[in-house]
Amino acid sequence: MADKMTVIYNDSCPVCSREVAGYRRMFERCGLEVAYAGLSDDTYCRFGLTADQAARRFHVMKGGTLLSGMPAFAALWAEIPRLRWLSRLVRLWGVRWVARQVYDRLLAPALYAMHKRRQRRAAQPGNT
Repeated sequence: MADKMTVIYNDSCPVCSREVAGYRRMFERCGLEVAYAGLSDDTYCRFGLTADQAARRFHVMKGGTLLSGMPAFAALWAEIPRLRWLSRLVRLWGVRWVARQVYDRLLAPALYAMHKRRQRRAAQPGNT
C-alpha cells in the first residue's frame, strides 16, 4: 500500500465500530498500516468533514482523495487480500449501481437515524 489509508467512521455506532474492528484485525493480520479517525476523537475535522457529515456516511482517505459510501468501502476492501473479490464485485457496472442505492438509500440513512436517536437519548435529563 503506497499511501497510508485513513478510515473515517462513526465509532459511537455499535454496527460501524464492530465492522471497522473486523477490518482492523484483517489489516493487522496482513501487516498493513491503516489510520483510523473516529467521530468521538474529532480527528474527522482534518479531512474537511463536519461531525454530521462524518456520522452520515463511511469515509476513507486514500492517496489524498476523500472517498465516501460504497467507493470508500471498495477502496478499503481492495487493500484486504481476502476481500479484494468484493471490491471487484461492487465496482462492476450493474452491481455498483445496486450497491450504491442500497447503501445510500437504506443502510446509511438507517445507521444515521440510530445515531441521532442515541444522541437524543444521551441528551435527555437523567441520562449520563
